[in-house]
Amino acid sequence: MIYLKLIWAYLKIGLFGFGGGYAMLALIEREIVGPGWITQQMFTDIVAISQMTPGPIGINSATYIGYVAPSQYSEAFASPLFGILGSLLCTLVVVLPSFVLVAFTSHLIRRHKDSTVVKGIFAGLRPVVVGLIASAALLLMNTANFGEESYQMIWSIVICFAAFIMVYKMHLHPILIICLAGLGGWIIY
Repeated sequence: MIYLKLIWAYLKIGLFGFGGGYAMLALIEREIVGPGWITQQMFTDIVAISQMTPGPIGINSATYIGYVAPSQYSEAFASPLFGILGSLLCTLVVVLPSFVLVAFTSHLIRRHKDSTVVKGIFAGLRPVVVGLIASAALLLMNTANFGEESYQMIWSIVICFAAFIMVYKMHLHPILIICLAGLGGWIIY
């Protein structure tokens, strides 16, 4: 059944997703798009929606994927109630490993925070997290995001560069940038 598969996939994502939502993206893509529960285009849209909504990207994407995956899996699960059940299950399961891990280890980490072993573990995790976030950036550099035509790629890079300049140099509010980028994309494409 799709729910057991989603639970297993999000249990793995929650357990091995170090570094937050962006670091989880490659694992989410492999576990969810790989079996064909959603398309690459839907995954790209989910990432964009998860970035724009409040809350962690990993949890937002779990909620959304849990809602749409059952109906994509089978027409028998096309009811919104099946989607709501999928959303609840995926959201709870993705946070469960972190919750349990923090609940059981917080006392030990706080007690041994000055230990060379604990410092070494966290020092070793930092480059891994940076690598996972870089892999997420590379994962999102695909035709679903930049288009198959060369003019689409050029316009996407122009919009990205303009958004960066507007935030970094002009200090415009990020929500305004999101709206302007969406308007620009709608006009161009």
